[in-house]
Amino acid sequence: MQVFIFTLIIVVVLILVILALSVRIIKQYERGVVFRLGKLHKTWPPGAKFLIPIVDSLHRVSLRIITQPIRSQGIITRDNVSIDVSAVAYFRVTDAVKSVVAIEDFYAAIGQISQTTLRKVVGQHTLDETLSETDQINISIQEILEVQTADWGVEITVVELKDIQLPETMKRAMAKQAEAEREKRAKIINAQGESLAAAALGDASDKMVAHPLALQLRNLQTLVELGVDKNTTVVFPAPLMSTIGELGRFISQESDAAQRTHQFDLLNH
Repeated sequence: MQVFIFTLIIVVVLILVILALSVRIIKQYERGVVFRLGKLHKTWPPGAKFLIPIVDSLHRVSLRIITQPIRSQGIITRDNVSIDVSAVAYFRVTDAVKSVVAIEDFYAAIGQISQTTLRKVVGQHTLDETLSETDQINISIQEILEVQTADWGVEITVVELKDIQLPETMKRAMAKQAEAEREKRAKIINAQGESLAAAALGDASDKMVAHPLALQLRNLQTLVELGVDKNTTVVFPAPLMSTIGELGRFISQESDAAQRTHQFDLLNH
C-alpha cells in the first residue's frame, strides 16, 4: 500500500513537471516560432500554448518597435574634415520566422550595419551638407538599411542623426565666419539707412529751395526746441534776425490786406 501511494505521488509530480514545461504564454506583442526536432513547425499567435518537452523548442520574437543607438564614431567628410557623428535607428520585426531563421542575432547585425552605413553616407557629403541636409542623410541611411534588412524580416522605420561633434579649430572658424556674416549684414543695413536718409534730406532740401520761407520756419522751430530748457541762452545770427523782420513785415502786410478787404465788404453792404 505504501509503495502504491509513493508511486502515485511520483506520477503526479512528473505530470505536474511535464505540464509546467509544456505550457507557454505568448504575450500580445510577441510571436512564437516553434521548431519540432530541429525543423520549423509553426508560428504561434498570442495566448496559452502547449509544446512537447524535448521534442519542441520555442523562440519568442517581439514585434514592438526597438531603439538601436548608433554610437559616436569618427568620420572624415568629403572635404576632409574629421567629425564625430552619432545616430539612432528605430526598427521592428515584420516576419518572425525570417528574424529567427535568416540571421542569428539581428540586434547585433543591425547595430554593425548601421555604423558602417552611417560612415559611408556621411563620408559622401561635405561638412556644410552634413550640417544643413540632415533630413536627406537620414533618408539615405534608412533606404540603405531597408535593403539590407528586408531578408531578415526587419523593417527600419526611422533613422535620425543625433549628435555631430566638430573639432575645436572648426568651431572657432565657424564662429568667426558667423560673426563676419553678422557684421556684413549690419553694414549693409546701415548703408541702406544712410541712403534712405540722404534721399529724404535731398527731397527736403528741394522743397526748402522752392519755398525759402519754409527753411526760416524750420530754423525758428529749432530755436523753440532749444529754448525748452530755461537755462539755455540762444544767440540769434544776423541773417536769422533779418528773416524774422521779413516774417514780421509779411504778417503785417497780410493783416493790412485783410483789414482793407473787410472795409470794402462793409462799404458794399
